[in-house]
Amino acid sequence: MSATKIIHSIPSDPLTGAISVPVYQTSTFIQEAPGINKGFDYARSNNPTRKVLEDVVAQLENGHSGFAFATGLAAIDSVLKLLSAGDEIVAVDDIYGGAYRLFTHVYEKLGIKVNYVDATEVENVANAVSKKTKLVWIESPTNPTLKISDIEAISKVAKSVNALLVVDNTFASPISQKPIDLGADIVIHSGTKYIGGHSDLVAGLVATKTAELSEKIKFIQNASGGILGPWDCFLTIRGIETLDIRYKKQCENAFKVALFLESQDAVSKVHYPGLKTHKNHEIAKKQQNGLFGGIVSFSLKNDTQEAAVKFVTNTEYFKLAESLGGVKSLLCHPAQMTHASIPREIRLNAGINDSLIRLSCGIEDAEDLINDLSEAFKTIENSKEILTY
Repeated sequence: MSATKIIHSIPSDPLTGAISVPVYQTSTFIQEAPGINKGFDYARSNNPTRKVLEDVVAQLENGHSGFAFATGLAAIDSVLKLLSAGDEIVAVDDIYGGAYRLFTHVYEKLGIKVNYVDATEVENVANAVSKKTKLVWIESPTNPTLKISDIEAISKVAKSVNALLVVDNTFASPISQKPIDLGADIVIHSGTKYIGGHSDLVAGLVATKTAELSEKIKFIQNASGGILGPWDCFLTIRGIETLDIRYKKQCENAFKVALFLESQDAVSKVHYPGLKTHKNHEIAKKQQNGLFGGIVSFSLKNDTQEAAVKFVTNTEYFKLAESLGGVKSLLCHPAQMTHASIPREIRLNAGINDSLIRLSCGIEDAEDLINDLSEAFKTIENSKEILTY
């Protein structure tokens, strides 16, 4: 979907001609008679501002319908509510920490079993699925080691056992990757990240492939009530208008930062799908249309949490904070922040080692970001935490 089509998929207001989508800040709608209305009766069920956003999300992902939720986890939760006790999920091992917490501490208690696998190898997924598998759950790229899974190949595995393929497309964004076109049944986004793009909202988005799935998610959304309010819908729509230009600039910056990090003596490994040395680089190149994302992660040769903390507290432009995808660059230490809820042994087995640092490149000048990182290395180059290895 081109930048032109994205911008003009967002309608002007037919009532007033307003170029921006109005914020319908209302809880209820007047009816002409019981059950006779203008398409809206109560704001939990629908809202004109939210409808615009949901329609645009469906178009972005080439899906049948889109749905907007209060947070990314609320979106994930809505999909998990498709399951029943005794069902099983095959999920990528390097999974978002919040999703792991929800899977493990909420849904496993309700009789849902989750099997975690390294989805970079299709055979691992094929060996893990069974007749009980109802969802195959992948992120590509993953958070935070940016593992790449072959979505098209895994979709065939899921279909072989009549399971739904769910793809968290947050890191790739609809600009670079269209999971439904590759065989996915459901696409999830943390709208907080690239789609919102300005670190000023929290939102979750779901796109469904079929009318049947759309009907089920719509029922869950209305029954559970975790909807996105009209003001946050407006902000998300505003973010979508500049998504194409922002995301491409962030990809450009991230690639330059990744090349810089590869040259640093204190760095042991750089994770970035745009590097030819990255596992499944060619798959990423194909399914992400040559756009590899704005996230880079790297590990230090002195693989300790102390070393990582020393680094992440010595940058100027990269701000230490959770979240990602905004116009301002951020960095975090997953072991103590985004993935702190994952037990250390499981975290290490997934490749998230103690010194791993995640960078979210914004839209600043790449040279300034590289200089910022360079100064951070210089500040700590005499520190034993970094150079004793």
